[in-house]
Amino acid sequence: MMENLIYYDEIIRAEFEPSEIPWVKIFAQGEFCELSDMSKNSREYLFLCAMITEEAMREFYVPKKINHASFANYVPRVHLHIQARFSDDSFFPESMWGKIQRKGAVRELNLANFKEILCEKFSKFHDEFWLNFKVNF
Repeated sequence: MMENLIYYDEIIRAEFEPSEIPWVKIFAQGEFCELSDMSKNSREYLFLCAMITEEAMREFYVPKKINHASFANYVPRVHLHIQARFSDDSFFPESMWGKIQRKGAVRELNLANFKEILCEKFSKFHDEFWLNFKVNF
């Protein structure tokens, strides 16, 4: 699991899900079963990190679509899935948990480079968020 770790701080932990597509999971650090169990600020932080991930994926991978999901049925802990989808991946247009549609195209995911970019974006956001938090709350 440590090899899949992208970033962590006091509110979130982000990691790669091994897959044929770029797939990031962002977990709340606390033991929350539902989004409504989180504080408003923590929930906002989590969602903004999901948006940062989406924007980074769109810029880096230029996918056909970005999918967001949150189930937490098997892992009863708040976490979000963000996936960069391509029309030639194995499942498209189905979800990655759906029925396989074809043998997907093999693509180089360049996870190390993407991790570096995403980590930098998360770190910058973290610092800005807490500066704003201290000023406005």
